[in-house]
Amino acid sequence: MDLGLQGRKVLVTGASQGIGESLTRAFAAEGCRLCLVARSADKLDALAADVSALHGVEVRTFAHDLTFPGAVESVMQFAGDADVLVNNAGSIPGGTLWDVDESAWREGWELKVFGYINLTRAIYPAMKRRGTGVILNNIGNGGENFDFNYIAGTTGNAALMAFTRALGGRSMDDGIRVVGVNPGPVATERINKVLRNRAERELGDAGRYAEFFSTLPLRRPATVEEVADLFVYLASDRSSYTSGVIYTVDGGLTSKRSIA
Repeated sequence: MDLGLQGRKVLVTGASQGIGESLTRAFAAEGCRLCLVARSADKLDALAADVSALHGVEVRTFAHDLTFPGAVESVMQFAGDADVLVNNAGSIPGGTLWDVDESAWREGWELKVFGYINLTRAIYPAMKRRGTGVILNNIGNGGENFDFNYIAGTTGNAALMAFTRALGGRSMDDGIRVVGVNPGPVATERINKVLRNRAERELGDAGRYAEFFSTLPLRRPATVEEVADLFVYLASDRSSYTSGVIYTVDGGLTSKRSIA
């Protein structure tokens, strides 16, 4: 299926690893021009060289910490004319209310929650002037499944879901689509870290983290490709009537509920 994304400029934050890296590769395969933002210059440069050689697409990189003062303005100078923004940077620490102190909670929200909001606020007017644009927010199914052991993340993700729906409910008036994606557990280093911490707390052995996979659909997390491919479709004109909604990719975890 030709998604018609050839030549579109796509800005991806948190692009150097995990889902961000897979998003980069998936959009490059569709012939998109890429603007990649992440903290690690080395990882960005290696990824850019790889996808450019493989797909022959234009790839620009910007190594920057999005929590620094003036970061949003710097990103706008770098790629403020992007056709598609994928908010993907940041992770919020796992743990209970007493495991995550105020400093760690604020730090996690500064990059992911306020990072998404502030970059969207900045790029939206530029898209509005052109009368077209797509903003995709990588959120997480913790925003639907309120988790005692991931309380900072579940609360932050719920806020981003509300933000996406509120903005996307009106954005079509300006020719802009705003859509969220809620992955469940995905096979990345981050999920391994979260589960290692949980295994240490609950089982007394961080090395037993893989035991938690037994409760997942197909007894495994999603692959990064299974998540990235949905983003690419949602960015395309094949999904042109989609805005103000959240798509959940978790193998049915959110719907697998029981009263017992």
